[in-house]
Amino acid sequence: MKIMMFAHGGSLNRGCEAIVRSSTSLIKERIRDAKVYLASGKPDTDQIITKLDGIYDGSARGIRKYSYDWFVSAVKMKLFQDETYALGKIHDNIVRHIPGMDVCLSIGGDNYCYGEQPGWYEINRRVKASGKKLVLWGCSIGEEDMSEKKLEDLKRFDLILARETLTYNMLVQKGLTNVQLCADPAFTMEKEELELPSGWQDGNTVGLNFSPLVWKRNVQSQQAVRELISHILTTTDMTIALTPHVMEGGNNDYEMLRQYYEEFRATDRVILLPGDLNAVQYKGYISRMRFFVGARTHATIAAYSNFVPTMVLGYSIKSKGISKDIFGEEKLVLGIKEISDGVLLKAKFDEMIREERELRQRLQTSIPHIKKMSYKAVEHLGKLVQSR
Repeated sequence: MKIMMFAHGGSLNRGCEAIVRSSTSLIKERIRDAKVYLASGKPDTDQIITKLDGIYDGSARGIRKYSYDWFVSAVKMKLFQDETYALGKIHDNIVRHIPGMDVCLSIGGDNYCYGEQPGWYEINRRVKASGKKLVLWGCSIGEEDMSEKKLEDLKRFDLILARETLTYNMLVQKGLTNVQLCADPAFTMEKEELELPSGWQDGNTVGLNFSPLVWKRNVQSQQAVRELISHILTTTDMTIALTPHVMEGGNNDYEMLRQYYEEFRATDRVILLPGDLNAVQYKGYISRMRFFVGARTHATIAAYSNFVPTMVLGYSIKSKGISKDIFGEEKLVLGIKEISDGVLLKAKFDEMIREERELRQRLQTSIPHIKKMSYKAVEHLGKLVQSR
């Protein structure tokens, strides 16, 4: 059984790494003789995931001007408004591997949250035209993200695995009958505990993750987070561990967090974790924190899965849905508009401290069930494979 993951941008985003790493482990654990391959936009960054059976260059490539493909693409667009030929050539690094596979997993969990995706639509069409099974793996999609074209594309999938109930319920309400509920595979990912850095307080360190992606969507949020850091330093005796989780060009958590580190380093209570760790190593640090405040979804999943009370600087449906499935409500999840309010951030942090015991108990109760739901994804995949 040959399975190819695609729609993956590379492992400089440790959340994307966590999805690939944990999904590969789940599949190989539960589906006998499964071979798992990855088509990646940045294949060099994925060599750290050793359980994969192969890594392909899945990056998009341009069509050279005045080439044969350029002329054919231009004619098809001008005469028929047909971009399928061009899209096939642009994504040929993925398309060329489809015939050799049995199942293709589109693994970009929130790819469908960012407008129309004609390139993915074309790849999906070609998977089905080749007679292969097509699966959308662990997705989150908001009602506001839906369109007629997107809905038509979603109907192509043999199986859609929604990683939280908000997405699942919305897709079912849209009339899709190919949807099953699961949980994000990263809840099951292993951790590696490295040596703790100087200044870390055992049992009394709070992690803080912030991202340029959130800051760009709400510029005032950067000041609000600064106020939160000051509040933690003033009202508690905790150490703050600034925790990056994405290190891509133009979207680098480490660079943003380093600014906070330089501003507050004189307090001797602020640590900046390295920017070159892998996902399991970051999870190892996060697992030993007392609290966590995070913008990156998979950094918060690392905290949740280790029973660490967590406040989420949420910016999409996935943050809300995951929290709702754990707590029965959107607990300590702040929307994109709310996180510019420093007073609100401080109040929610104080609420997290007050409810520390209850939050930890709820996580200890809920997370085993959530992990079982992660395994549900591969169970549904196994049934699909058996039905070939």
